[in-house]
Amino acid sequence: MDFLNAIVAMLNFVIIPASAYGAQLALGALGVTLIYGILRFSNFAHGDTMAFGTAMTILGTWGLQSLGVSISPLPTALLALPFGILATAALVLGTDRAVYRFYRKKKSDPIILVMASVGVMFIMNGVTRFVIGVGEIQFDDGVRFVINAREFRAATGLAEGLALRSTQVITLVTAVLVVWALFWFLGRTRTGKSMRAFSDNEDLALLSGINPERVVAVTWILAAALATIAGTLFGLDKSFKAFNYFQLLLPIFAAAIVGGLGNPLGAIAGGFVIAFSEVAVTYDFRKVLGYLIPGDWTPSGPIQLLSTEYKFAVSFAILIIVLLFRPTGIFKGKSV
Repeated sequence: MDFLNAIVAMLNFVIIPASAYGAQLALGALGVTLIYGILRFSNFAHGDTMAFGTAMTILGTWGLQSLGVSISPLPTALLALPFGILATAALVLGTDRAVYRFYRKKKSDPIILVMASVGVMFIMNGVTRFVIGVGEIQFDDGVRFVINAREFRAATGLAEGLALRSTQVITLVTAVLVVWALFWFLGRTRTGKSMRAFSDNEDLALLSGINPERVVAVTWILAAALATIAGTLFGLDKSFKAFNYFQLLLPIFAAAIVGGLGNPLGAIAGGFVIAFSEVAVTYDFRKVLGYLIPGDWTPSGPIQLLSTEYKFAVSFAILIIVLLFRPTGIFKGKSV
């Protein structure tokens, strides 16, 4: 019985939260890796693109709620996602036309585009805060739990109750569908094949008659969609605050680099590696150990490698180790 309680505790506090967080990071890292693989620069504005997309989705959610529209028991934000994606796509396409296209035509070094993206990041951050404010926003109006801890305890007789939030299930299901749709698009459609050809060899792709501006536009639209979906899922699971998405930039880039920058499959794997590392290293295992060892031997202090305040330090440490010893990442993407 105690062993089962320990398993449920691990599911509650490590496996399920890390899986949901990993799916969110994977979707964010997919956007980063698409831009890097096709447009050849690291987009530091991606975290704030996620924030802007989520803010637009929240505004759409509020608009639908004011009209009495909902899809209960699911969050109304899922219905507002297309509006958020369209608004974000318009923003990033406008940004590309106003900023990045100039440097692209001049064939500037990638570092110039990176520095430009830093400027875009600060502007996007300011726009998002101006539009929706700086406070914390809870916008999940769906059913809260798929499995309730109290009901689970009553049904199983275990001391530890399993709590599975609906936002965690929505995150995992949505991530699977989005990843499947993206890989289908890249592998089966003519536009997707053009994007892959452009990424592999730009000069040969141009000689083959591929329209570079179309490839660039589709890349930005896909990145905007991935950013908005990832940001909205993160906001539903936790809460929305613009600054939190700026902080997410480090684990997202760490996920993309760990998996292999420029490799979509690597971005997914990297997202889960970073998420499970962050959660496992900062979780206090005292409760789990309490079920597995005699009560007199249970430690009185926390059993964790790092406190939760150092969560992002885990991403940073993994990022540095990968850059030092395997800069192409797990799936051998493009080195940085």
